[in-house]
Amino acid sequence: MMPKSIAIIAGAGPGTGSAVARRFAQVYPVVLLARSQQSLDPLVNDITQSGGSVLGIPTDVTSASSMSSAMDQVKTQFGPDLSIAAAIYNAASKFTRKPFLEQTPEEFLGSLESTVKGAFNFSQATLPLMLNPDNPQYPPTLIFTGATAALKGGSGLSGFAVSKFGIRAMSQSLAREFGPKGVHVSHAIIDGIIDTEKTRGISQNTPDSKIDPEWLRTLAFPEQSLVVLIGS
Repeated sequence: MMPKSIAIIAGAGPGTGSAVARRFAQVYPVVLLARSQQSLDPLVNDITQSGGSVLGIPTDVTSASSMSSAMDQVKTQFGPDLSIAAAIYNAASKFTRKPFLEQTPEEFLGSLESTVKGAFNFSQATLPLMLNPDNPQYPPTLIFTGATAALKGGSGLSGFAVSKFGIRAMSQSLAREFGPKGVHVSHAIIDGIIDTEKTRGISQNTPDSKIDPEWLRTLAFPEQSLVVLIGS
């Protein structure tokens, strides 16, 4: 019988999302959300072959109805006693580098859809299943992954920076609202380029210029404290 506590990861693609999913799969059944089944299948197969329990659901997190449909599938799979031990929002932001005076309103606001709106939908769908934790010593954790742009905007990246500042601001507000209710909310800034297939050509001749997402799988935490430590 499956444990009733799960971890759910939005943006479970190559890089940070897949590494986080593999790490949590060592302790919990994991639910993976990504836009396409094609992007989910390799990670689902990998976790399954490693002995983990995994459910992959193609989901558009920017759509409230798609997010709601995904959660209905999760509840059907895991039953009425389901609770969420960890919810990680790692959906990719639209990245456009362009001089500010040349940007269209659509380009400037484009990142807000996948970043802020998606995070809003994800949080509203998962937080109800994180309240009233079974073990308050290890509170359920809602984690948002951020970028350097959450602290400082770069030239030509005004829209991207606005979206990253926005998700950091939302996470701070949620932490103050839901912390007293027993939910740990955190914003983790990934301060660098993640080493994935898409970034292979960037700084390829500069040693240690990228972050290897697989370092997460080498961390050794007691199972009960995984959520607390990883979100701190």
